[in-house]
Amino acid sequence: MAETEGKSFVSYELRGNVALIGLTRPEKRNAISDAVIEELALVIERARNEAKAAVIFGEGQHFCAGLDLAEHSEKPLLDSIMGSRRWHEVFDRMQRGTIPFFAALHGAVVGGGFELASSCQIRVADETTYFGLPEGQRGIFVGGGGSVRIERLIGTSRMTDMMLTGRVAKAEEMERWGGVNYLAPAGGAIDKAIELAEEAASNSEFSNYAVMNALPRIRDMSSEDGLFVESMVSALASMTPEAQDRLRAFLEKRAKKVLAD
Repeated sequence: MAETEGKSFVSYELRGNVALIGLTRPEKRNAISDAVIEELALVIERARNEAKAAVIFGEGQHFCAGLDLAEHSEKPLLDSIMGSRRWHEVFDRMQRGTIPFFAALHGAVVGGGFELASSCQIRVADETTYFGLPEGQRGIFVGGGGSVRIERLIGTSRMTDMMLTGRVAKAEEMERWGGVNYLAPAGGAIDKAIELAEEAASNSEFSNYAVMNALPRIRDMSSEDGLFVESMVSALASMTPEAQDRLRAFLEKRAKKVLAD
């Protein structure tokens, strides 16, 4: 099913050091089509060039209800495979890119919407948020990276339950499972996500890059290989001019200490 020619489905705003990326297809519950993926690819690249952190959110009553099934149902087999691989490529630019991404979630975070959220480093869900993986009921399978990213957040058993039974998890339950980092009151997820993104944007760029790219790779390694890579990344991080300036500021008592709220 073709998109309306010339219509945009993704918005972009630069607010200080934080890029705000919005899904603007509320009449379709922000379902993800091929056109949406290509627009996301463009604004993700723009954010990487202009911002130090990014927030992704959905307009309307829902964050994202997943894959555009009308479009997907018309695809030949190879096109479907290549479409899945394109999702992987674009979402990987968020998960293992150069700036951290924060997802502000509300309403439906279903199927591909959950896969998109799982590509972000941090997820903030307001109390209206609910999560689902209805692929089993639709006769399909996750294709946007969920079998890796969502599974690593909530575990194989819980993901299997959601896919086999259609179980829907609310925000508080998903936080207990590890799929959500922060809870917010209704309508408050985006403000909290922006607040957190601004904090992350003030970090060392190299440290943010190392956290985003070293940690998931270390998880894929043996413990001994992971410890070796940790030593190398740690040494590299401490040698950057920015790290030297920040360490000097701390030693000279010009930087704040870690304190409990």
